[in-house]
Amino acid sequence: MKLFYADHFVLPLPQGHRFPMEKYSRLRERLAKCGAFSTGDFVVPEAATDEEILRAHHPDYLQRMVTGTLEPVEQRSIGFPWSPQMVERSRRSAGATLQACRHALAQGCSANLAGGTHHAHHDFGSGFCVFNDAAIAALTMRAEGRVRKVAIVDCDVHQGDGTATILSGEPDFFTFSLHGEKNFPFRKAASDLDIELPDGTGDEAYLEALRHGLMSVFGRIAPDLVIYLAGADPYHGDRLGRLALSFEGLAARDELVLQTCIAHGTPVALAMAGGYAHDIDDTVAIHANTVITAARLAEHLRCGSSRH
Repeated sequence: MKLFYADHFVLPLPQGHRFPMEKYSRLRERLAKCGAFSTGDFVVPEAATDEEILRAHHPDYLQRMVTGTLEPVEQRSIGFPWSPQMVERSRRSAGATLQACRHALAQGCSANLAGGTHHAHHDFGSGFCVFNDAAIAALTMRAEGRVRKVAIVDCDVHQGDGTATILSGEPDFFTFSLHGEKNFPFRKAASDLDIELPDGTGDEAYLEALRHGLMSVFGRIAPDLVIYLAGADPYHGDRLGRLALSFEGLAARDELVLQTCIAHGTPVALAMAGGYAHDIDDTVAIHANTVITAARLAEHLRCGSSRH
């Protein structure tokens, strides 16, 4: 199982910025020490090209992002100050999901140790998201002739509004978002399937909703690939999450998504998506468990990929 990372492409943030950028390097370090992966399993991705990005984004948006000529209100919507490093980091993160998808289709399972930038829309960024890696990857896998149908299973606590709008009207793509009803974005888009949860939802109710959602996804589309956004932010200790999942509940979530993919013989590419725990070590632990769970099940997913 290959793990694609770009945490050494540093996005400079002002002191006190609320985005926990260091979680990515700490995640890679934790996985490198856990004994489940070799040095060769960690791979630096190529940056997403203009051609790949433009499958999901408007040329004017890309041009203004690259040249740093976004309007101040647009930059505030993203939440990061513009810099050339921000653009490069965003290209690399999208490239990591692209390469994770290619590898998953060949070997069953792979992961981007960042990504999940699902608030980026066709012509604007939002909520710490510059380029929508899942949408770029789904559209590129089809353009390369690798897949026809893709399901995006978004278990970040925030709705995948950008993914929903970019892929709207694409009958061969299915967007499923399981998220907090009253959380950001406050104006929701329309995914192919949205399940909205009240504040305080805990393990049992969350997992039951996820089971129903996955049954609907695989009942309505037979995907050649699943892109799984495994947000750590449904955790009860998350600053921005407002749901009440435990470590055990999040582990059961990952197991359920991956076992469902195994049951249908469907390769899966993972992206980490959000995580803003009061203790950053909790976010890192949740993400690490997601990747380790996928590695444990990778052999079964590999068998599924051989049938595609």
